[in-house]
Amino acid sequence: MNKAQLVEAIADKVGGRQQAAEAVDAVLDAIVRAVVAGERVSVTGFGSFEKVERPARYARNPQTGERVRVKKTSVPRFRAGQGFKDLVSGSKKLPRGGEVAVKKAPKGSLQAAAKKAAAKKAAAKKAAPAKAAKKAAAKKAPAKTTAKKAPAAPAKKTAAKKAAAKKAPARKTTARKTTAKKTTAARKR
Repeated sequence: MNKAQLVEAIADKVGGRQQAAEAVDAVLDAIVRAVVAGERVSVTGFGSFEKVERPARYARNPQTGERVRVKKTSVPRFRAGQGFKDLVSGSKKLPRGGEVAVKKAPKGSLQAAAKKAAAKKAAAKKAAPAKAAKKAAAKKAPAKTTAKKAPAAPAKKTAAKKAAAKKAPARKTTARKTTAKKTTAARKR
């Protein structure tokens, strides 16, 4: 089904082809704008749309087999809701006429979601100038002020130590194996 067929399918329910086209365009535009802004769009019973970050990686060119660097990127992701999954899998029957039995959002949930989104935006706006001020202060401040920020550094160091500790046993075991090989080779001579 393409967009024109979708408009035709809902034209009778909305009251005309023009209103259906406007409704489809408005819904798709709202979803795209929200996902581009980094928000998650959830339609209860249908699914959710969200923006996902993909890290930089290496891939292979299928024609040449050459290893190619792929840059970090953002992509949209859709996850189907449980009601939609049940209908597609066949565990629930699709009603013959009328609307699909998709769970409806509880009363007031749309207002609560709007309030949460507004609160997130306000917090992000407040945090952005604070972060910029901290960065500017760190650049202008002498070395003594960086010494005061030492409690934040050990947290990073402990995370690095934990990561190193996880990697360290693997390195030690390979070192033991190589020394064991050397000693057995020395004994054989």
